[in-house]
Amino acid sequence: MKRKLHFTTNAIHIGNEPNVKEGGSGDVVVPIHLSTTFARKKVNAPTSGLEYSRSGNPTRFALEKNLAALENGKFAFAYASGLAAITNILLLLQSGDHIISIDDVYGGTRRLFTKVFEQFGLTFSFVDFVSGDDIKKHIRPNTKMIWIESPTNPLLKIVDIASATKVAKKHKILSVVDNTFATPYFQKPLDLGADLVVHSVTKYLGGHSDVVGGAVVVHDKELASRIGFLQNAAGAILSPFDSYTTLKGIKTLSLRMQQHEKTTGTIVTFLAQHPKIKKIYYPGLVTHPGHKIAQKQMSGFGGMISFELKGDLQSGIKFLESMKIIAIAESLGAVESLIEHPASMTHASVPKEEREKIGLSDTLIRMSVGIEDVEDLIYDLSQALDTLEV
Repeated sequence: MKRKLHFTTNAIHIGNEPNVKEGGSGDVVVPIHLSTTFARKKVNAPTSGLEYSRSGNPTRFALEKNLAALENGKFAFAYASGLAAITNILLLLQSGDHIISIDDVYGGTRRLFTKVFEQFGLTFSFVDFVSGDDIKKHIRPNTKMIWIESPTNPLLKIVDIASATKVAKKHKILSVVDNTFATPYFQKPLDLGADLVVHSVTKYLGGHSDVVGGAVVVHDKELASRIGFLQNAAGAILSPFDSYTTLKGIKTLSLRMQQHEKTTGTIVTFLAQHPKIKKIYYPGLVTHPGHKIAQKQMSGFGGMISFELKGDLQSGIKFLESMKIIAIAESLGAVESLIEHPASMTHASVPKEEREKIGLSDTLIRMSVGIEDVEDLIYDLSQALDTLEV
């Protein structure tokens, strides 16, 4: 019986297996295959099944094999961005179909839903749900997909994935989980019943702010066939170089996630005691409404934290612009800490009334905690908070 390997071993080795057969080069790091096309000896027999790099590339295949293993899936598909991956999923649907989405969804996802796909006849309901019972009342005869983020961006809400996917399966509705914040190191949505898992590999999987990419992972062979067809037909594939870069980042994923979480816990403790902090959003807090569910379905609480300052919009801007170490930047999941103002940056495309309905205030700050020395991060946060007069 073949021994099942652990997460970090798979992260380092799956897709990077050296070719030590006769004629192989024995590379311990997967080569970057830049060729756009592949020659064949026989007209109807592509060499190693490779024809054209959009349809299949050895370096991208290596990453896809790796991603499937990490998510406990069977098939994975890599894209030029997270939004390209989401677009590919939505192309599974038809005009007239209805999608139920968590209300606190990434601003770029909401923009894609409402500003692009609504033009083609898809309809969306943005709902505050935790469990399958919350979802039931919003299901329509034409509901074909449930869109889940857990934890959500940026309020870090937690959805009971097993409960939600159970209802989806009962009603023959596809369930999608955006696992970008948790990563497969801390959470396995396919094991919890999800049909599709989507990632922005730009974030924790790449981990170094040097690659933009996306991924979809599935179990079902028929669904994988449909996704694979759309990946080739729509063409927004991940480049060989970005595939290589992402594979390199994934090798240290487990170590990085451990440090992200450890450092975040220390920062949460600091912020919880600070008089200028109004509220903290972090599923690791026992006071977080989703804490018990997070404990049940996650092996760790991650490196993302959001918090509200006392004061007003200008307080938030002053706080951010007082940073000396932590970079004011969009994106997340990198080795360096990044901090941003969702209302002005990542979620600026969400109308103000919608932001307020979700609970996304003008004083909300989102921080992606890096792996720097925690004492330096706390110093930076502390000195920036000292500039506020509230």
